Amino acid sequence: MELSEVNRRGLGLLGCGKMGSALLEGWLARGLALSAVWVTDPHPSDWLRGLAAKGLRLNEGLPASPAIVLIAVKPQMMAEALPTLTALGNGSTLFLSVAAGTSIAHYESVLGAGTPIVRAMPNTPAAVGRGITALIGNAHASAEQLALAETLLSAVGQTVRLETEAQIDAVTGVSGSGPAYVFHLIEALAAAGEAEGLPPALAMQLARATVTGAGELAHRAPDSAEQLRVNVTSPGGTTAAALKVLMDPETGFSPLLRRAVKAAADRGRELGQ
Repeated sequence: MELSEVNRRGLGLLGCGKMGSALLEGWLARGLALSAVWVTDPHPSDWLRGLAAKGLRLNEGLPASPAIVLIAVKPQMMAEALPTLTALGNGSTLFLSVAAGTSIAHYESVLGAGTPIVRAMPNTPAAVGRGITALIGNAHASAEQLALAETLLSAVGQTVRLETEAQIDAVTGVSGSGPAYVFHLIEALAAAGEAEGLPPALAMQLARATVTGAGELAHRAPDSAEQLRVNVTSPGGTTAAALKVLMDPETGFSPLLRRAVKAAADRGRELGQ
């Protein structure tokens, strides 16, 4: 199913917060027609209202048989929002969910067992086109529909397919919640710089530039993350002294992140029950 088919049949977007807006912006840049988009959002942004003035359908209900409906509402709004879509279930409309904590089985129970569904876990770097989204479909999502979901999600970054839905919780712990870990690393690195005598603004500038620069190097370089680390580390030098602390097998970064990712994954499992 190509984007032209989406332009012909329409696309529904249920919830247009930060993630929905990032996706919509990416789709429009790739050729999705404003007139083919129906957005349902109780608190539309000024940006969304501006698009509505140019042809986007805002809070007008959905077309009879859209090619795809993207569900991007917050988990606490799901119980109220999902039943409004039941008329589109068990048909040719693909439901693509980027909402955390709602399983494919739950969507099937509300929309109908024969409904094509793809569940996806994106992350917030999608806002700058550098996200990564993991996805998996149910038995009724065709290869063509999975390819369409990948096409749409690739508008804001990389996509990967999962083998089982159970892997979604681990993805949540690594890439879904992961940007927050990196932002906290920036905070902690800046605070450590302050503790060593740097002015707060300078410490934060150094920390932000270091983390974003290292991330870009990891993105572009063909070397593994391990090799990139080795490249920076002179034997007996300053980096080696720091890494001795960070790589301690009991108190270092690795065991701390294992606990953090597990906590996020466990919480994801709880939300999905």
